This record gives sequence, C-alpha cells and structure tokens, in this order.
Amino acid sequence: MNVPDRKDEQKEQFAFRFDGLILATLILALVLCAAGIALTTWQLVGFLQGDISSVYEWLKYILFYFVCGLLSVLVTAMLIRSRYLITEKELILQFGLIRSRYELKKIFSVRLIRSAKKRGGCKLAVYFDDFKTKYMIIVVQEEWYSAFVAALLKRNERIEFELTGEEEK
Repeated sequence: MNVPDRKDEQKEQFAFRFDGLILATLILALVLCAAGIALTTWQLVGFLQGDISSVYEWLKYILFYFVCGLLSVLVTAMLIRSRYLITEKELILQFGLIRSRYELKKIFSVRLIRSAKKRGGCKLAVYFDDFKTKYMIIVVQEEWYSAFVAALLKRNERIEFELTGEEEK
C-alpha cells in the first residue's frame, strides 16, 4: 500500500510582506549583533594580553558571543524564512524558526481590507470557526493576493470572502 508522505504534499508558499519599520528594525538588530561581536572581540584581544586566569572574564566573553550569535541567527532566519505555506490540510505561518499551524477546514471567512492595499500589500483578516474570538491578520504582497486566495479556495471551498475598507466603518 502506497501511503503519501508529508513531504509529497503539494505546498504553495507566499513570502511575508514586511513594512519599512519592521524591516529597518530587523536590519538594525543585525547591525547591533555585528557591533556586539566586534566589540567583544576587541575586548577579548585586550584581555588576552593581560592576566587570563579570570574564569568570570572567560564566561563573559563566551556569553556575549553566544547571545550575539544566537540573535544573529534568529533575525537572519526571520528575514529569509518568513512565509505562509498552504498545504492540503493546513495554513502554516513560518516566522523564521517559529511555526504556527492552522487547519484549513476551520477557516470560516477571509476579509480583504482595502485600505491596506493602497500601501503596497494586501491585508487579510482570516476568521476561524469561532468567528468572534479567533482570527489572525495576514499581509501578502499585492501581486500574490490572487494566488493566495485561489490556493485557500482550492483546498476549502466553503471559505467566504469579503471586502472591507475605511469607507465602510
């Protein structure tokens, strides 16, 4: 009997659309990590020229390198692997190394918020079966909006789509 593997599932992926402030913050975090590594290296060189018997100093440098390296990896992962994956059964939100999974069959409604479209991205409010309390906001690039909606509808035909905007408030 041939059982399909999870890797054989057809996946469609759509990258996050970061706005300028978030992108600038992530880049600033990378610059600060690089500066932290450079400063720690500069201080370590000075330490190595003096008395190197202090365990506290060794632990401090190891900790600084570890923290800066870990933050660099996390921020880089956010910049490179932030996306939405749509599989046959799930909508997966991948933000760097963090993944959240949502069942497609539980999606009740998706609303396109027109006011966000003017700023270069499409903001979608995704509502789940418990319509009043459980929802999430998705922002995709405007070019990918139609393909994103088509991918959701292909896998769950009962999803309702609505347009909302500032003029309707």
